[in-house]
Parts: sequence; structure tokens; C-alpha cells
Amino acid sequence: MILSIRAGIAVVCALAFSAAYAQTRPADPAIPHLEKRGLATQLIVDGKPFLILGAEPPTSGASNLEYLRYMLSVMATTHQNTGDVAIGWSWIEPQKGKYDFHIVDALIEEARKIDQRIVLVWFGSWKNGDSDFAPAWVKADQDHFPRAEGKDGKGIASLSAFSANNSEADARAFTALMRHIREVDSTHRVIMVQVENEIGMNHDSRDFSPLANKVYEAPVPAELMGYLQKHKADLHPELREVWDAAGSKTSGTWEEIFGKGPQGDEIFMAWNYARYINRVAEAGKKEYPLPMFVNVWGTTGWGRSPRGEAIDHVHDIWKAGAPAVDTYTPDAYMGRQGAADHIVELTKRYTRSGIPFFTVEAADGEIGAAHAFFAIGQERAIGYSGMGNDGLLDWFTKTGINSPAWHTPAGMDSPARLVGFGGPTSPAPLPPIPPEYEAKALSQAFLTLSQVAPQILEHQSSGTIAGVALDKQRPEEHVKMGAYILNVGLPRGRGAQAPVPDTMGYGLFMVLGPDEYLVAGNNLMITFTPDTPGPPIGGLASQEAGRFDKSGKWVPLQLLGGDDSSDNVVRLSWGERAIQRVTLYRYR
Repeated sequence: MILSIRAGIAVVCALAFSAAYAQTRPADPAIPHLEKRGLATQLIVDGKPFLILGAEPPTSGASNLEYLRYMLSVMATTHQNTGDVAIGWSWIEPQKGKYDFHIVDALIEEARKIDQRIVLVWFGSWKNGDSDFAPAWVKADQDHFPRAEGKDGKGIASLSAFSANNSEADARAFTALMRHIREVDSTHRVIMVQVENEIGMNHDSRDFSPLANKVYEAPVPAELMGYLQKHKADLHPELREVWDAAGSKTSGTWEEIFGKGPQGDEIFMAWNYARYINRVAEAGKKEYPLPMFVNVWGTTGWGRSPRGEAIDHVHDIWKAGAPAVDTYTPDAYMGRQGAADHIVELTKRYTRSGIPFFTVEAADGEIGAAHAFFAIGQERAIGYSGMGNDGLLDWFTKTGINSPAWHTPAGMDSPARLVGFGGPTSPAPLPPIPPEYEAKALSQAFLTLSQVAPQILEHQSSGTIAGVALDKQRPEEHVKMGAYILNVGLPRGRGAQAPVPDTMGYGLFMVLGPDEYLVAGNNLMITFTPDTPGPPIGGLASQEAGRFDKSGKWVPLQLLGGDDSSDNVVRLSWGERAIQRVTLYRYR
């Protein structure tokens, strides 16, 4: 397969992007925001582009303040510059109208001490489709805060998206949270916000409560139909197919416009979830306009994920219904078999409509490393965040709140009631991270990416960057960049018949000049074929392995040649050969 970053294609993509995605910059440019810079949309923090290299700790970890401190420290040690940390609605508003922000304050202060950034994950009305983090006073008052219902009329553990009381209560709490962050976060620790978590109907094709049925039987809002008609030529083909199959009508009820069945139900739920989330996000942005996004749990394809979430085939519905939402981030877990193809497909599906790519919850290990390099290099992602971090989160969970070092004080019957709620601190320092964790794939990937982050952000803007993710099923790519084609493959033994190894390779490449490239990654071999008139063979004039110092100056650590670059092949591997600067020449 040939990947190309030629200027013509890049310009077309940029134009499509500008038509599809409307940025909203805050009045104060110091506030973190998304900004179009050249051919990329980038996250701007303290006036400069910022590349998120993050990890998401356990769901409820932040509610224990000692554990929170330890989590942030562990992530910093393994080269994450950002923690994706959840805050539950019930934590900040345990009683109606009475707010408690001590967990938020501790999070911001601890992040400030170690120069970490935070993507705040708001567990409001929904977490994984259910309403576990709604306060008890909401859960217990079903008459005032109604739940969704299945076809059988039974309520489920999920607030209904059709209740104004539900959305207004969530929006008030979220507004109070965003106001508080604005007031206390003077150093901009919090840089983005996820609104809710993996929303969608898990228990049926749609909400069948009386509130929902009334909306379902009413006409589809003119606002949505106007958007679909205006953008009909550019709609996601799967959405367009459903609309066309029902007759392409421009007015009518939900069933008349989108047909009867699970696909129409999913579109119906997508619109109403989008409107609910927009009310929450819009209210929060009025207090503090940080970039806001929703994450997506499910697998691509109709009916294969919680119905109504912002999966790619209903992005058009979400764009019409939730303009306050800046992007949609897919959960990116995938098996080892065919992982490279899945990485490429998923990333492209979520950048198809021009939104900036990011994932807040994704695979770690080699798969996560490969996805980070591909998304950041090829699709100009604003960052990558893994869940688990090569088993490290499991390790410090077991070493943390379940360790003998943590004691339940007299009169407290559960470790869950420890430090975050007035308990004592740990009586002894927790043990250091085992050294093998820093050598694992995602940690090493982030170490390399953090070294070249300024160069990445510069080349994302100019369009002179590309990335690959390879495995046994996708063993090579041919990348057109500048005056050369980069032939990128997994390392093999000598000889044309050498087998493809069952491993993953990943890298990104930047054009520095007519015959000069910066390459970074692991487990790759690269040769260069001229792609302009002139001598047909590309050779290595010079090859340096090195790093960048704090001022951004290139520091060569090793000059490679001879056996290190036999057959004009650049070989990337972790450690001293992960980042290389290559100058080429041509001959016959």
C-alpha cells in the first residue's frame, strides 16, 4: 500500500476539514483550546501546540487522594505527560446544590507539583451507558429524574436522555465544576474535558419510556433535517443508505424518515443523546471554554455498540445535534491478530469527517505504541492515551490500595473510605516502580515521542509527516514523502525468502529538506527510492542516531555506517537507534 502526503491531497483534506469542523477559540488565548495551524488542528496549551501522551488510571482512583498522588507520579515516571482522570458527579454534589471540590483541588495541585496535565473525565449522567455516578438524591427520585425503559416497560439503571430535569441537573453540576476549575486552575493543568463516558443504550434498541415514545412519534426536528439536506452529498455512506432506503423524505416522523428497526432507533437515540450532551457541554463552556469531547465504546457497524453513542456512522447526527462537542474519541482496544489493519481502519474512520483524532482509552503494549505512532504521524492526532500502560496500572493498584502498606483505621470498615474522605495517609512510602516497566513498549514509545514532540507538531502543521503501523498481516508500506518513496517494512533475515516476523513495527517520518529526513520508531527497516527525475537509486550519505536537547537542538549520539547501514537500509529500534537523522544522495 502507498501512503502519500503530497500537498494537493493535504490541501483537499484541509478544505474538507474547514467545511466540516467549526472551531471556537476562547476570548483568552491562554486558555487551552483547539486551533487550526496549517494543515493540522492542534491542542494549544499556554500558547503552544501540545501533544498528549497519556494514560487513564482506574475509574475511581482519584477518590483516594494518596492513591491519586501516586498514580500521577507513576504516569510521569513512565513518560506520560497527561493523566486522564475521572471525576464523579456524586463526588462533587453529594447533596443537591451543595458542592465539594476537595478531590478536584487535590488533582490540580498534585498535577501542578509534577508538571502534569489533566484530561478531566466527567462521570455525570452516564458511565458505560448506566448512571452509576449520579448522586443518590438523583437515583432515588425516579419520579423527578426518570430512567430509560425497555420494550417491556421496566426501568433500567440509566437516566433517560429525554428528561429536561435530568439534563438540567447534570448541566448545573457540570457548570459548577467548570466554574471552579476556572477559578483555581491558574496554571492550566486541566487541558480538555470528556463529557460523560461511553453513553448509549445497552439494554434495548432505544428508550421506550413514555417521554421517549412521545418524541419518537413526533416529527423529526427541522434542525436535523436541514443539516442532512445541506450536507447530503457528504454524509457518511452508511447513514445515507438508511435514509435513502426509507425514501429520502425531508419531513415526517422518525420511523417515516429512517425506517422501522434498529438502524432508525440508533439514529433516534444518537440525536437525543447529542442534544442532551450539547446542553451539558454548552453550559460548562460558558463558564470555562475548554475543548470538550465524547468517547465511544462500541464496535463499528449498526447495532454493535450502545445505541446512540457517537460512533462514526452517526457523526453527522452528532455534528448537527451537539455543536459544543469538539471531537469524538473511540475506545481503541483490539486483538493482536490483524492489529495494524484495525489501527489504520479505526483511525481513518474517526478522521473521515475532518475532526481531530484522539483516544482517551486504548490499548497499551506494542499495539498501543503502534497506534500512537500511526495516529500522530499519519492522521495528525492531538495525542494518544492508553488504558493499562503495559500492566503498570494493575501493578500499582495491587501495590497501592490493596497493599499491606495501606491500613484501615479503627472505626472504618473499608479501604475504599481511606484518604480521599478524611482517612490517614499511608504509614510508609510505596515501593518504586519495577525497572522493567519503563522498558516496556508503551513507555518506550512515549519516551521517543516526547523527544520529538516539538518536531512532530511543526511537521503536522506543514503536512510533512507520515506514520506507519505494521505487523505480519500488514508487513510493509510505501510512503511518498518529498522527493523519495520510503519503503518501510518489518525487519527480516537476509534473503528474499526470509519469513515475515510475527511482531509489530511502527514509526513516523518527517521531511527536513530535499534529501534529509528525521525518522523515529521501533522494529522497522527503511530504504529510499527517488520519486523525481534523476539518478534512480537512493543511498545513505550520512546517518546519525541521536536526540534533541531542551533547546530543540539535534545532538548526534552515534554516527552509523558500514554494517549498521548495509544495503542502504535504516534500521530503527528502541534505545539509541529509536531516533535517526538521515541524509540521502542519488546514483546510477
